[in-house]
Amino acid sequence: MGPSPDTPASSPGFHRRAFSLLAFAVMLCGFWGCRIESSNPDSERRASDAEGVQLSADARQVRPRGMWVLCEGSQRALSQVSRVDALLERAAQLQVTDLFVQVYRGGRAWYDSDLADDSPYRSILASNGRDTLAYLLEHAHSRGLRIHAWVNVLSLAQNRDAPLLREYGREVVLVDGRGRSLLDYPELEIPAPDAAWYRMGTRGIYLDPAVPDVAERLVATFEELLLRYPELDGLHLDYIRHPGALPFSPGSRFGVGLDFGYGSASRQRFERETGLRAPAAAPRTPGNPKSGNANEWDAWRRQKVTELVAAIARMSRSIRPGLTLSAAVNSYVDRAYLSLAQDWQRWLEEGSIDLAIPMVYTLDDRLLRYQLENFANGPEREHIWSGLGVWLFKDSPGRALGQLEISQRVGIEAEVLFSYDAIADSPQLATALVAAISKPPLAKALNPGAPEASGHLPGFP
Repeated sequence: MGPSPDTPASSPGFHRRAFSLLAFAVMLCGFWGCRIESSNPDSERRASDAEGVQLSADARQVRPRGMWVLCEGSQRALSQVSRVDALLERAAQLQVTDLFVQVYRGGRAWYDSDLADDSPYRSILASNGRDTLAYLLEHAHSRGLRIHAWVNVLSLAQNRDAPLLREYGREVVLVDGRGRSLLDYPELEIPAPDAAWYRMGTRGIYLDPAVPDVAERLVATFEELLLRYPELDGLHLDYIRHPGALPFSPGSRFGVGLDFGYGSASRQRFERETGLRAPAAAPRTPGNPKSGNANEWDAWRRQKVTELVAAIARMSRSIRPGLTLSAAVNSYVDRAYLSLAQDWQRWLEEGSIDLAIPMVYTLDDRLLRYQLENFANGPEREHIWSGLGVWLFKDSPGRALGQLEISQRVGIEAEVLFSYDAIADSPQLATALVAAISKPPLAKALNPGAPEASGHLPGFP
């Protein structure tokens, strides 16, 4: 969640155009006021109200901005043509350039599909007389907006009747380190005795990417989506990871925590491919890992997620050269790598994805700055946009603006706001964002000597 007009259509990857801010424009906006408030000694500078903060770009083509749009949130933007129109109007007010629109969740499709449960699409078609995703693409492009199809890859949410489950059986669902399938979790929450110590980060049914049927079916499902909607500008991968049990486990070699991927099919495949003995699915003792091959086991499970991403990339680029492939990823890089089998920095390094959007959802502005500074100074900085949780600040919109300020000031290329539904539900937040975003960029005014973000926006002049 569209090849650049300045590059050959056959060139894969995420195309960018360079830009520069005029010194005169910086001078004009160089002396804005900004009220600061601090709720704790470690808090970063925060704007206390919309009037005191002025953010973002003075023209859409200068700085990209994204927004996530839920398929089953409060707004249900794809459910009616009138709601699509409302979405496009709000996107224009917020100077959004890229909409990440959820179209596949829990094995269900909000688009025409033979491989997913497309009952949501058929309901939309019956009530509107037309395909609202196609309508969105047509009218978004006429406004210069890019549309990324947002898909929840390995999560089936709480849908025990998903087509993939019906067709392939319970073997495609992840099994934990005690040998329990997620399907057997009560209310999809970790059972006793572990419930005294752990809980699921996000409850749900998660597919095992090491089961061949899973990867093949998911690649085919997203291929169908891209073939039936060739106007899509991007494919946006979410839940492309193992589930997280809180607190996070640092890896199976330590003999603590709860991790996933211990199904018999996966363990047998590990043994075939590596020649090593797979760890047993049984309780472990602290300091005593399940096998002497713990590091290899962890790396292998992580590799299966990486291989799925690479397979989706090959498929999408073979049929749609220039398509932007992006992923919503965990913002804690070490946790993603060690605990969630999500090596997203490798995906960027190897070019499997064009854009990573770390979900830096936090109330702690100092932590936000630490994370974003790390991304802004890393080797893949031009391929990272910050995912900001403005939904956290529906009652204190000035703090949402303060986080936008931090993201811009450290030099992140662009932001993606979570979410359209939260903004639409909070008039106070919406008013503050629109008022601030309509003014020239705050980050450059506060720190004129800072390096400029490249601001490359692929796809549209």
